[in-house]
This record gives sequence, C-alpha cells and structure tokens, in this order.
Amino acid sequence: MTQYDLEQHVHYLLKGGEVSMNKISKLGLAALGWAVASPVFAQGVNTRIPIEGYGSNSPEEIVIQLINWVLGILALIAVVLILIGGFKWMTAAGNEEKVEGAKKLIIAAIIGMVIVLAAWGISLYAVSILAGVTGTSTV
Repeated sequence: MTQYDLEQHVHYLLKGGEVSMNKISKLGLAALGWAVASPVFAQGVNTRIPIEGYGSNSPEEIVIQLINWVLGILALIAVVLILIGGFKWMTAAGNEEKVEGAKKLIIAAIIGMVIVLAAWGISLYAVSILAGVTGTSTV
C-alpha cells in the first residue's frame, strides 16, 4: 500500500466510511456521560473514606506556608536571572550592546528581588497583625 493509498483510505474512513468523526464524537459524549453519571449508579454503596493523615495545619498556617512558598520561588527566579545576566556579561567579549543588555537584566533582577523581599516583609507584617487582632498565633 503506497502513501497515497493510505491517505485515501484514512480520508474515506473520516468522511463517513466505516468509522466517521460523527460516530467518534458520539462515542466520546457517551463515555463522558457515563463517567459523569457513574456516582449516581453507586447509590446505597458506602463511599465514606476515613480521612486520616492529611495534616493538622490550620488555615492560617496553610496560607502562611503558601505565601512563603510562592515568594521563595520568585526569589529563586530572581537569583537565576542575576546569574544569567552575569553569564551574559562574562561572555559578551567586549560587545557593548551585550554588556548593556546584561546590565539591564541584572538591574531588573535586583529590582525584582527587592520587590519579592518587600512583599515577604509586608505579608509577614500583615499576617502578624491579623493574628494579633483575631487572637491566633502565627507559625
């Protein structure tokens, strides 16, 4: 079977031969309907799963950890950008345009790092104030 014959056979199948796109889409919708309705078919079955070992952190602790995690990732990105800027500067080989581009990247990364550190400080301050007002303790 040549490439042309194979293309014609696939085209024939998709146009309405033995398997059409309409049939495939109907089958996909039926599978989706079955997946959505399957919890209904399980009525009367005990589906209660004991929830153990998922941690005992309060919502405040979760928010604090999330903020610290996001700001840590952003600080890591800023450090990587500083390193990339330094590498570009080192490999510029005296080309003034490349050196200027590297300087701009380093300055932008340092500004980003300052913003991340300021956001961390502000969020730490805001969480401590909110914890003091609500009577809860921070981590």
